[in-house]
Amino acid sequence: MTLKATPLNSVHRAAGAKMVDFGGWDMPVNYGSQIEEHHAVRSDAGMFDVSHMCVVDLQGHNVRAFLRGLLANNVDKLQAPGKALYSCMLNPQGGVIDDLIVYFFDETWFRLVVNAGTAEKDIAWIRERNETSGSGLSITPRRSDINEHVTDDGIALVAVQGPNARAKFWETVPAAREASEGLKPFNAVLVKDTPFGELMVARTGYTGEDGFEIGVAAGQVGALWNALAAQGVKPAGLGARDTLRLEAGMNLYGQDMDDTVSPLDAGLAWTVDLVSERDFVGKNALQRGQHQQFVGLILREKGGILRAHQKVVGSAGNAGEITSGTFSPSMQQAIALARVPMDVAVGDTVHVEIRDKKLAASVVKLPFVRNGKVLAA
Repeated sequence: MTLKATPLNSVHRAAGAKMVDFGGWDMPVNYGSQIEEHHAVRSDAGMFDVSHMCVVDLQGHNVRAFLRGLLANNVDKLQAPGKALYSCMLNPQGGVIDDLIVYFFDETWFRLVVNAGTAEKDIAWIRERNETSGSGLSITPRRSDINEHVTDDGIALVAVQGPNARAKFWETVPAAREASEGLKPFNAVLVKDTPFGELMVARTGYTGEDGFEIGVAAGQVGALWNALAAQGVKPAGLGARDTLRLEAGMNLYGQDMDDTVSPLDAGLAWTVDLVSERDFVGKNALQRGQHQQFVGLILREKGGILRAHQKVVGSAGNAGEITSGTFSPSMQQAIALARVPMDVAVGDTVHVEIRDKKLAASVVKLPFVRNGKVLAA
């Protein structure tokens, strides 16, 4: 099977990246030291190729009404052009088809950024809903796989993250500074006149650090990547991206939730609007309530590392499960995200079954790390 490849594939290989199969995409896991890449993002600036994710443009006069019924969060919160919203897209049983970001540009144009591994099923679901609702929308995926084609309208995505990320981006693209300097978190702006063509500059990210996610024409992304590297932005791979997002308490689709898991049980209740009168797919199922809670764990005993699917046992014998785990480079401790019963509380000691051992772990409030600071101890 030929792996899909982003427009930056040759750039990664020229830089000596270790490439892996990531959900059918040929992606860099690191460029030598995952730990150095992690710390670069926490202390300075790093960048990730996230072009395997898929930009989908929805256009038409009924697009807002369509998204009201499609997403668990309420797009009526999006009134100013460029405003963004994080939401889940649910099935009728209340399971998460995908978690995504939706951007509002005008009343006839909203943009979604969906996960790489779910893009095909997401687009099929959106098109099915478009047909059954009679919304008459134009639905345009903008992702490019260079083994198939790089279209003129293909959009590549680069995430520049870290305390110095915005400043180094402005040094690289001075033309974007005026438009994006006052940009608040979860907002985006389109910058037309840059050496790399039109850019979508969004103040979003997946690391717990400040920065931008930049949409750029697929044919221009290599030049942008190399220019950012010349300004000292360190390339980082999937390994650092995972430890960073886990420290930040951010869910990974397919591990921390999927189409069998309610967003209420995955720590994403804050992304669900059950208050307004609007109906949306999965709302009836969610009204049955929350059954588990999503927490952080810190391993307190030596002898193991926390990994997905390990059993978590509370003092009353009640059981939960780790969904993601790693060794935190920032904290120098084993940490995990877990779904546990509702009667487990922050501050409790639980035990994680690791092979033939039951090791003590503390239940903590998420996130573990944010903006370079350790918040859980």
